[in-house]
Amino acid sequence: MEITITKDKTLKEIQKEFAKRFPFLKIEFYKQAHQEGKGSLKKNTLNNKLAIKQVQKNDSTGTIKIHGLLKVSELEKAFSKTFGLPVQVFRKSGKVWLQTTATDNLTLAEQNQMAKEKEVPSAQSSEPMDYHEQE
Repeated sequence: MEITITKDKTLKEIQKEFAKRFPFLKIEFYKQAHQEGKGSLKKNTLNNKLAIKQVQKNDSTGTIKIHGLLKVSELEKAFSKTFGLPVQVFRKSGKVWLQTTATDNLTLAEQNQMAKEKEVPSAQSSEPMDYHEQE
């Protein structure tokens, strides 16, 4: 998939395009980039109604290619370095969204699959585990 970054596109539009390909992941935009292996502070989250031109740290436009074999860390670096847009990838876990800080070395497809498996319990885990001791 490709996402075109233009000055008038909103952050929300980018998020929607990303979610079409990776429904169990999301990206959030921040005022500043996070350090590798660290999370981003919620207070630094940008309003997704803002246009690129309002938040971008450089003047770049263009296209970013996103595919399942791309590592989370590579995607975050590409947004930051190429377009001046600090992002953090989140993975859905049940009803909450987790920052992927500890698993940035995994690909987008792997992250999406992990979240999908949490969302739809497998047939094996549908029965409750028996925690009673055996005699």
